Amino acid sequence: MSAIVLQPGDLVTAAALLALDGALSVALGLGLHRVMLIATARLVVQLLLIGAVLRTVFRSESAAATLGILAVMTLVAIREGAARPRHRLARHGNYAVAGLAVGASTALAALLALTTALRPDPWWNPRYAIPVTGIVLGSAFGTASLTLDGVLGGAAAARAEIEARLALGHSFAAATGPLLADAIRRGLMPVLNQMAAAGLVTLPGTMTGQILAGSDPIEAVKYQILLMLLLAGASALAAIITARLAARRLTDGRQRLRLDRLATA
Repeated sequence: MSAIVLQPGDLVTAAALLALDGALSVALGLGLHRVMLIATARLVVQLLLIGAVLRTVFRSESAAATLGILAVMTLVAIREGAARPRHRLARHGNYAVAGLAVGASTALAALLALTTALRPDPWWNPRYAIPVTGIVLGSAFGTASLTLDGVLGGAAAARAEIEARLALGHSFAAATGPLLADAIRRGLMPVLNQMAAAGLVTLPGTMTGQILAGSDPIEAVKYQILLMLLLAGASALAAIITARLAARRLTDGRQRLRLDRLATA
C-alpha cells in the first residue's frame, strides 16, 4: 500500500475544526481565538521551514550539517528545560543542571539506538539521527524541567522539615531524600502514563505515522516499542541527574540547606 500524499486543500479541510473552535471562542467570549490563530500560524510556518531544512540535509547527508542541527535542537531543549521552573538557581544554575542532565541522557539514548538497534550507514545518517535525537530530547527536557521545578519548589516549601531533620543529625542526602524521590516521580509521570496508555487508550504518534505511511502494523509497533523504551530510559536518567545536581547546589560543605542560592522568577 502506497502512502497517501496530502495536498494543501487537505490541510485546509483539517483546519476547519480549529476554525469552528475559534468561532465558538468569539461567540462565548473566551478570548482564545487570537491565541489559537497565532499558534496555528507558528505551527505551519515552523514545520514548513524545518521540513525544507531537513529535506536539504537528508539529500546532502553532511555530517557537519547533521551535527549542527542536533546542536541547535539540544541548546533549545536545554533552554526550555531550564527556563520553565518557577525558581532559579544562582549563577545560571538551572542551565548547568538542565544542560548536563538533558545532554547526557539524550546522547546516551540516541547513540545506543543508532549504533545497536537501527545501525544506519553511516551511523550519523541524518534521516535517522535527527528524528531519533529529537524525540528523545523532547521527553528528556520535559522530564528534567518537571524534576527541577519539583526539587527547587519543594525545597523552598519544605524548608522547616528539612532543617529539622538536619538538626537531628541527618545527612543532607537523607534529609532531602523524600523530596528528591517525589520530584523524580513527578518528572517521570508523563512518560510513564504514555507507556501505560500506549495501544489501549491511544496509538502513539510514531506508530500512527508509520501506519498512515503504509508500513506494516507489526513493524510500526516494533519501532514504537523501541522509541518508548528509549524515551523511558533517557527520561529516568535525566530525572535522576537533575535531582542530584539540583540538590548538590542547595547545600554546602557543612551540610546546610542553602535557599539563599534560589531566586523566584
